[in-house]
Amino acid sequence: MNVQMVKITACDVTECAYNKHNSCHTMAITVGDPDMKTPHCDTYIKYDKGGIPDMKAGVGACKVADCTYNESLECNAQSIQVGVRSTEADCMTFRER
Repeated sequence: MNVQMVKITACDVTECAYNKHNSCHTMAITVGDPDMKTPHCDTYIKYDKGGIPDMKAGVGACKVADCTYNESLECNAQSIQVGVRSTEADCMTFRER
């Protein structure tokens, strides 16, 4: 089986350690909090700078069961965007089933 990880095309959470020029530079992020049922970026961390400069992140797992794009904890959207909703770093591509 040849499966491609869904890429993050933009991240507007500039205070995140992995954000450089509105792009996420870690191997993969996890989206969601199954208890709160929100599309929160679970990988967000406010820290100095981290990540891998040449890496473009993808979605490693999605824990939001109510998302249209979630299939067996895998994201099947074309791509996602991460941004700020209220005060949280969230997947802006989230669509409720």
